[in-house]
Amino acid sequence: MTATETVRDFLELLASERAAEAADLLSPDVEWRNSGWPTIRGGRVGAMLRDMDRRHIRFGVTFHHLAEQTSEGHSVVLTERTDLIGYGRWSTSFWVCGTFRVEGGLITLWDDHFSTGSVLLGAVKGLRGLARRA
Repeated sequence: MTATETVRDFLELLASERAAEAADLLSPDVEWRNSGWPTIRGGRVGAMLRDMDRRHIRFGVTFHHLAEQTSEGHSVVLTERTDLIGYGRWSTSFWVCGTFRVEGGLITLWDDHFSTGSVLLGAVKGLRGLARRA
């Protein structure tokens, strides 16, 4: 499996509420970074993803571009995508640029960059949509 396929499978498994299977694609010493948030490391990443499934927090992904470069024993996959996060009737979507490092078929780094303002704007739009449906 190529590094791009690993990353695509990982995100699609999360979107299919199969976090336990997605976590199998993470290295035991993975780092998960999100713009402006604390870095999460190791087994806590998989635990958080599985907890999202238990809480029925939805994740969706639309890929716009993926690019891969391999050098010195690892690959880097860049993703440009739109992510959806939802809970119950509320949802928000926002643009994300992600950097994934893949070594030995496992993701060792998951580093997402996004505009916090875009996330907040999407959250407000989601709340407005809830109010309209009520």
